[in-house]
Amino acid sequence: MESPSTRGRLSRPLVLRAAIALADRDGLGALTMRSLAEDLGVEPMALYRYADGKQALLDGMIEAFYAEVNAEVNEAAEVNEAVHPEPAPAGDTDRAPAGGTDWRAELHRIAYAFYQVAEAHPAVFPLVATRPLSLPLARRPTPMLRLNERVLTLLTQASLDDPATLRLYRAVVGWVLGYLLVDKRQVIDNPDEPEPLLRLGLHRLPAEQYPRLRAVATLLTDHDPKAELAAGLDLLLDHLTR
Repeated sequence: MESPSTRGRLSRPLVLRAAIALADRDGLGALTMRSLAEDLGVEPMALYRYADGKQALLDGMIEAFYAEVNAEVNEAAEVNEAVHPEPAPAGDTDRAPAGGTDWRAELHRIAYAFYQVAEAHPAVFPLVATRPLSLPLARRPTPMLRLNERVLTLLTQASLDDPATLRLYRAVVGWVLGYLLVDKRQVIDNPDEPEPLLRLGLHRLPAEQYPRLRAVATLLTDHDPKAELAAGLDLLLDHLTR
């Protein structure tokens, strides 16, 4: 039974953050209600107050991921406002800034905040990218919906009609998620090996069968993901807002 002291120190945000930390450390496959309870120093039944099973826990981790993205976005907006003061937006702090904001710059800040959180939680990001596909829109986590609303509100400043705004929104989301899924794929075979060919395990691929893959694969460990993410985003915005 959960003790009064345990009830006092557990909370849903704490449990979800601990689940993400466990997945970051040991991989998503190691996450169970029992392993999470051990990390928190409680009985497994104590967790069912906050998630009624493994599937609910996974959904909660997506919620926590997007809450972290929103926090990063708001922090970036505060820093930007301190450097370039603008009238404060009214209402919900998770809504996009008012119309005077450079909407493209703000969209870049959102994409980079998403990148930073995905970089911090690489074991959780594939779950974030794929699990919501099975959830109807209205049942997705509130922090995710708030970020969706924020991006759509920004895109209205591009002076497009609703169908064009939706096309742009889908293209932006598709680019950011797709880029991160590709960028976060494991490419290192032996992290202790300094020689790039051996570090990537390319010696395992016959040169006569995979000449181009072997030729370009070493570039996978030597690129600027933030710059590539931004460049692709600008190409989309330039093309779809003409």
